[in-house]
Amino acid sequence: MKSYAAATTTLSSVGRCTASLLGLLLIFSSRDQISVVSAFSSPIFQETAALQRTAPSKTEGVEIELPDFEEFFGRIRAVSPLARLAMEGGGSGVGGGFAAVDETAPVGYKWKNVENNKRKIVHRIDRIDNFQNLGPPLLRWRASMNGPCHGMKFAEFIMNTDKRQKWDPQIDNVIELYPINDLDTANIAMGFGKFGDCSKLGVGYTLTKAHPIGISPREQLTLCGIQNFHDGSSLVWGTELEEWHNHLLPKRVERPTRARSHLFSIALVPTGEDSFDAEYSLQLDFGGSLPHWMTAPLVIDSVKSMFGVAQPFFGAGEGGELDEFLKEEKIQQEKIEDRNSILFTP
Repeated sequence: MKSYAAATTTLSSVGRCTASLLGLLLIFSSRDQISVVSAFSSPIFQETAALQRTAPSKTEGVEIELPDFEEFFGRIRAVSPLARLAMEGGGSGVGGGFAAVDETAPVGYKWKNVENNKRKIVHRIDRIDNFQNLGPPLLRWRASMNGPCHGMKFAEFIMNTDKRQKWDPQIDNVIELYPINDLDTANIAMGFGKFGDCSKLGVGYTLTKAHPIGISPREQLTLCGIQNFHDGSSLVWGTELEEWHNHLLPKRVERPTRARSHLFSIALVPTGEDSFDAEYSLQLDFGGSLPHWMTAPLVIDSVKSMFGVAQPFFGAGEGGELDEFLKEEKIQQEKIEDRNSILFTP
């Protein structure tokens, strides 16, 4: 994220999600049953300390409030068909990805097409204006990419300062403030694999520079994570922390305007051994008095640039940075498996 900080957003781009949104029904099916889940009906975090569920960070004395994961992932299911497919499973490989999604829109809304060009990496962009009456539009980018599907490496293009600066010239810093101390705690809170395996979780901070068109610096404080699924799919997600979490912000003489991601997720689903589909969903409020008709085009173009920068990295093939990383990752995994086999041999 590696300064892994939040899949946060900033004024020129991306971010993470939360706000108390109301009344949306999501109908989804799993392999075993059909369930009806009410999304956007409950708060993500609890202001009352007695109702909070927390987990220790790696910084002594700093506790991280965990969100209501059922509510949070229910919201992502509602707006991102590819994320819903990743969570349910069975939609990867040839004929999977976007070809296998359920296109049901959030109840009471219709997606409006912004761009549609199958010859481009980002081949479709859609929007829902003033989603949940919060002001900014809910935006969704769809891209089909060449290369291996790897959630952690994809997340670096948002959460690593050096990679982020390659497509987001306004980024000043992206840092991981408080990684969770024990991922097992998060996975238990998520229901033991109900939402995949959480491989990354922590509180991150993003700071942007002033924009040439006159937008002052922005900051965000987010809880963010990465979920991995058995079929190779991944979900990069984040949620804006609330005002009662402000004590976690870095100390500054002056506080920049706070930007907020009401909704954020990136779903990645492999469509072959060397290809994957990606769906980026984001509702970003720049804060202040900026009109949404002015900021939305900045966000659209910025995320398109991210995919343009990420594609050469994922498509570099043998000898590329990703290829070398995957080889080393495989070696380390084999060492762990060998050690386990020795430990558990009678």
